[in-house]
Amino acid sequence: MSVSFRVTSEGALAIERKLAGLVKAFGNLEPLMEGFGLYLESATIDRFENERGPDGQRWKPSLRARQQGGKTLTDRAQLRSSITSQAGPESVEVGTNKIYGGIHQFGGTIRAKNGEYLTFRLPGGLGVRRVKSVTMPARPFLGLSSEDENELLALTADYTRQQLGDGA
Repeated sequence: MSVSFRVTSEGALAIERKLAGLVKAFGNLEPLMEGFGLYLESATIDRFENERGPDGQRWKPSLRARQQGGKTLTDRAQLRSSITSQAGPESVEVGTNKIYGGIHQFGGTIRAKNGEYLTFRLPGGLGVRRVKSVTMPARPFLGLSSEDENELLALTADYTRQQLGDGA
């Protein structure tokens, strides 16, 4: 089974323009895209540590984090550990293969599929709860921050210098 969702960054026109020029000048940008991917994987993983989205907004703490301590979205670190990138000649994709990544990124309401109620254990051994739906707040972890945009522009400048033979 494959699950995917796409987050695109808007407002990164400076990066898009530079990349278009580089594709025209050098063709295959896969080495640059691999560098972008490694950087963006690291920046995304850092968001789990800082509990902030790419826009700098703090995530709403989860019930488990409030009651038991710890960080939101990092109880077992499966989502954080699943962040990977895949580079191509003109693009890079950064994301997760976890089916629940989308509900955390975008938020939404979860309803029972096979019955009237969702049933789940409460954190801290507080028992079991049955509800018709659960609303999850968005806790975006994918995307570009302004710091990310600046770093991608710096990586692009370094790559261009290397390609032109203007030093290391």
